[in-house]
Amino acid sequence: MWIPRSTMFTDFTAAVFFAIVIHKFLMMMIKECGGQKLFLRRFENGRFKISTGPCCCCCLCLPGVRITRQTLFWLKLGTLQFAFFRPVFMFLSIVLWTNGNYSLSNLSPKGAAIWISCFVAVLTIIALWPVGIMFQQVRVLLNCKKIIPKFALYQFVLILNHLQAAIINILAMQRIIPCAPPLSSSARGAYITHQLLVMEMFLITLMSRVVYRRRYDELEPPECACEEDGDSKQTPKIILNGAVSEDGLPGF
Repeated sequence: MWIPRSTMFTDFTAAVFFAIVIHKFLMMMIKECGGQKLFLRRFENGRFKISTGPCCCCCLCLPGVRITRQTLFWLKLGTLQFAFFRPVFMFLSIVLWTNGNYSLSNLSPKGAAIWISCFVAVLTIIALWPVGIMFQQVRVLLNCKKIIPKFALYQFVLILNHLQAAIINILAMQRIIPCAPPLSSSARGAYITHQLLVMEMFLITLMSRVVYRRRYDELEPPECACEEDGDSKQTPKIILNGAVSEDGLPGF
């Protein structure tokens, strides 16, 4: 807010943090189900609904995908790639910006901004899709752990960090947000964005403490696991000459 030329560095820090948050939110939903092994055991006969946003929300005819260890790996990879490539592209933007080759106002095909923005947009959509698929699968099971409010807060952070900032940036580039010396239109747009984010994230932090900073009851183990444990705990009994021996030896 007070040093406009540091906007690229603050955006880089926020982008790295949020890229990791998307991956951690997916891992949190798996962990809340008891971990990967119990998750696969709970939904061993189920299917992932892939006709969800932001990629395939309109393709309702898409068949479900079986829940296996391999499909779970691809979901994790979808969010992990964003946690890796988003910081790389942001770092590349800073390097080009320091050389004077990167400007958000230059959206010509010869400029770097349009290409980096397109790549980041594609990576973002690919990363958000696995989270949406996983949420559709576990929202009923994890309703007791307030997964719907948690997902809503995650969506609010996504919208405020990306959509709101993009709208203000477009208004600044079109000079709809006027300059106010010594701040240019783009600097004023960044200033307004950060002012709004400071207040909005403070409110989201308070709401997040309500749903995250509390203890929830653990989920009951899946039925198949209970049956296996029950069978393993039973001691074989052998009836020999009318006497019952629990350890398999004849009673005397």
